[in-house]
Amino acid sequence: MGRYGPFPTAAGDGGGCLPLPIVATEGALAVVDGAIATAAFVQLARIHRHNQLQGWTRQKVFHLMIGLSNIVFLLYFVSTIIATCQRWICWVHGCGFVLMASPQILLLASFLLLLSFWVDLCHQTNDEDEEDVRSHREALLDRTKTKPGIHPVNIHQRCCPGIQLGSRQKFVILVLILSFVVMFAFAILIWVGRGENPIDSSLLKRVYLDVFSVVVLVLGGALACYGALLFSKMSKVRSETVSNEKWKVASLAAVSLICFSSSAILALVTNVPVLLYWYSTDADIIYNAIILFVYYIIGSSVLSGFVLWIMRDLPHRQVVERPTESRVVTMFRERPSTTQDLQWRTAVTSSNKGNHPQC
Repeated sequence: MGRYGPFPTAAGDGGGCLPLPIVATEGALAVVDGAIATAAFVQLARIHRHNQLQGWTRQKVFHLMIGLSNIVFLLYFVSTIIATCQRWICWVHGCGFVLMASPQILLLASFLLLLSFWVDLCHQTNDEDEEDVRSHREALLDRTKTKPGIHPVNIHQRCCPGIQLGSRQKFVILVLILSFVVMFAFAILIWVGRGENPIDSSLLKRVYLDVFSVVVLVLGGALACYGALLFSKMSKVRSETVSNEKWKVASLAAVSLICFSSSAILALVTNVPVLLYWYSTDADIIYNAIILFVYYIIGSSVLSGFVLWIMRDLPHRQVVERPTESRVVTMFRERPSTTQDLQWRTAVTSSNKGNHPQC
């Protein structure tokens, strides 16, 4: 069995840091995730400046979640290198696990949100077909449809204007919260397992990874099914815009299926993401580095980058409609009253009589 410890050393090396191939792998992954996070936040700023009238639209929420996910991945990879060399006890017994699982949960929630919007489009009623067919860009989270005559006044829409939450989107939020609760529960158990007790920390990490991988596998299949169903529905509409959007839906569904399935199967077979320090030879180090790179590139970087590329178009700019002001100016003159006019004539006549000589 390979060597495992809280602060592993490279084969034939007496240092306390990670082996050079693994350090290089995590450094490369950090650079990739940093670039994706920067692109997501820059595009989010461009979208907001392009149309500041819109609130938190679906497109903005997606850019925010992908940016946050990749920035936390960046922190995880950099912290792993530093924490191992500095021998941080907390890192091995829970802190590293939290920082590893958090961006994965955020990325999972992003695609659950995408799935919820696709489900809404696929299960709409017949009366809504004609209206929603013209808004298929919402399937790609481009914008949020606001129906005329609706003026939301509840607290949620005051805080987050522009987002119309349905029951499925609320379910996604609930899943996100529960995922973080479960993750922190595992982290506490892993911390407790560092002492003399029957709890095996490495076993808990493998259990969490296996359960998470199964969920990811199911999500990939669901995105593929509803993507195909939505593609079939959009194919019935003859429009150049809809034709372009349906291929985006199809490509996003295909990439999601391939990436989620590949990363989930790789994690179930190897358990390398949570058992990074199992190695005894140089060959094991190279093997772990390759598996680690492929797992995160396929399961995170490719998905995030592809979604950003799909949503690269800026939304249509909205213009505030102001009521037209009337330019007609009414001119009028105030005329004196009849009484004032009579008094004025009398005074003028009297003055004239007083100034004329008598005949």
